[in-house]
Amino acid sequence: MSNAPKITRDDLESKFRALQADIQSRTLGKKESIMSTLAIGGVVVMVVSYLFGRRRGRKRAGRVEIRRF
Repeated sequence: MSNAPKITRDDLESKFRALQADIQSRTLGKKESIMSTLAIGGVVVMVVSYLFGRRRGRKRAGRVEIRRF
């Protein structure tokens, strides 16, 4: 048998709490950047769809010329 100290429940809980705190601090920083990226991406998609819809509307719209004699 080895002479290593036994791992107690308190040891495990403290390590898990430290790990959870580290993960939460990392996700908070990335969450803000992901949200801003999604917001910018949404605006870009809206602008591109508007421009394509406008272009399609111009192609389908008939032009009528009225000439006077």
